[in-house]
Amino acid sequence: MDTPTAKRTLNPGDFDITCLDDEIRADRLCTELLKQFAASLVTEQQLTPLEAGQLAHGADPFLRDFMIANRRENLFQPAPGRVRQFAGHFYIINNMEPNRKELAAMLDGIAAFYRYAVSQNWFSADLLPTLEKECADLDSYSTRIENFWNLQGDGFIAWRAEIPLD
Repeated sequence: MDTPTAKRTLNPGDFDITCLDDEIRADRLCTELLKQFAASLVTEQQLTPLEAGQLAHGADPFLRDFMIANRRENLFQPAPGRVRQFAGHFYIINNMEPNRKELAAMLDGIAAFYRYAVSQNWFSADLLPTLEKECADLDSYSTRIENFWNLQGDGFIAWRAEIPLD
């Protein structure tokens, strides 16, 4: 019997998105994958269930809201700069009260998820340092949040152009 946290064979190609049905499938699979990720953190890295759940919860908005729903991209093939776009733009404009603490938890979860993906051979180890560097740039993203709150007049246009989503 398959349980939510049971290991299952994953095919990274199942996360390719070309149509709405693919997006729905990828979102559903990602939910299962995040449960598997959290369970792995508990069993293999001896994190508490709370710590593991926080990391999985942190990775969730990047994977499901940004990579799958917004970018419609395979979450195992993020283009360089995707974390930067998420943290420095998407997260800020899509939250009522973007803040450093919440974003830090997300970035920790994203980095942990991709380290897990490397350990499972789902993500290239060569790409991990770039992704981790983007996740570690919290001060830059915090400045972006502060600058966003201080926008006046046509300032949003310039703010948006610093880290465009397109």
